[in-house]
Amino acid sequence: MTISGTIGTLLHHKGSAVWTIPPTATVFEAIQLLAQKNIGALPVVENERLEGIFSERDYTRKVALEGKTSHNTLVREIISINVTTLTLHHTIEDGMRLMSEKRVRHLPVLEDGKIVGMISIGDMVNWIISAQNATIDQMENYLAGR
Repeated sequence: MTISGTIGTLLHHKGSAVWTIPPTATVFEAIQLLAQKNIGALPVVENERLEGIFSERDYTRKVALEGKTSHNTLVREIISINVTTLTLHHTIEDGMRLMSEKRVRHLPVLEDGKIVGMISIGDMVNWIISAQNATIDQMENYLAGR
């Protein structure tokens, strides 16, 4: 099944609000922001440049399991730095493929080196469900002669 649409179109429908955290913040501050915004990952940004990504996975594997404390550990110490990104022109299929290949659940969207959005696996699933529902509606209307 082909899923049409671009990341730009998905962001247009979803919204492009992005919450970021500086690398000098504590892990505790990052966790608080994740909880407040009900999100699972934060781009780590310094001087408008993407430095990495902080996720719940980073916290559990690099703080909790290693016996560090979230109040004394800086975000820069535990972030994932080899971040896979998308552009507005990538397709939804590109995004799904990258998430599967890289085993990540969040991808920052960059345009001219600046973050313009964030896509999660949940965003992709919602897009696919909506596309499937629209296709089903079109088929039902066609078969019913509407």
